[in-house]
Amino acid sequence: MKKKSQKLLRLFRIIGIAEGISFLILLVIAMPLKYFFKIPEAVKVFGWLHGTLFVAFIYFGFEVMGILNKSFGWFLKAFIAAFVPLGTFIFDRQLKKDEVLLAEDSFT
Repeated sequence: MKKKSQKLLRLFRIIGIAEGISFLILLVIAMPLKYFFKIPEAVKVFGWLHGTLFVAFIYFGFEVMGILNKSFGWFLKAFIAAFVPLGTFIFDRQLKKDEVLLAEDSFT
């Protein structure tokens, strides 16, 4: 069970980083291309990608909450982090600590 928890948490971290990167690309590159240079295609592509990663982040956050017995407050922090630029990167620091604790528990 610990291995499954570790893999799930690792996947959640990867999705969180990807979601954060896609959000920054959308805000810093795609939106200016659309509104300043009249190139809306970038928002279509990165908006779709970001939306998919956002849904995956929320889904896996819910899964991690259940498997690792996290509180609803923890899930709410993850949810809010997805709306704040750089939020998933900040939230990842806690996830990294949780990942280390899970790894230590599997050796004892």
